[in-house]
Amino acid sequence: MASASVSHLIIFIASMVVAASVVGVFTDSVNRLSNAISDQGLDVSSEVRSDVEIISDAGSDAVYDSDGNGNVTLHVKNTGSERLGPDLIDVFVDGRYTTAVTPTLLGGADSWGPGEVVQLEISATLGSGDHRVKIVVNGDEEVFEFRT
Repeated sequence: MASASVSHLIIFIASMVVAASVVGVFTDSVNRLSNAISDQGLDVSSEVRSDVEIISDAGSDAVYDSDGNGNVTLHVKNTGSERLGPDLIDVFVDGRYTTAVTPTLLGGADSWGPGEVVQLEISATLGSGDHRVKIVVNGDEEVFEFRT
């Protein structure tokens, strides 16, 4: 009888050790998954609060300066609720990424807050015809089409 109790005790202790190790592994995995979901939620929240609109008039002669230095001038308004960095704007002209962009905050603002406008001077020599400028700010994409 005593030998049966000892063998049952050994099996019980072994099963408790296995259960404790499995719980430790699952707890660590669940914590890492929870942290990853939390980080992704913060990123998505920032993207949702970021929104911009190109407010330039496509039919205006002020968009493209064909007589002067060939700059494309766009006005972009922060219509979201998050402060944005005007230096973090990605610009594509006719599908080509360009770094020749000079952002200027209008209205005396010192940061690009909600409701503020940034003027983008994009250095690009364009031929006559239809053109597209795509801007990307914090995941928000806007496309502006115009004719020269």
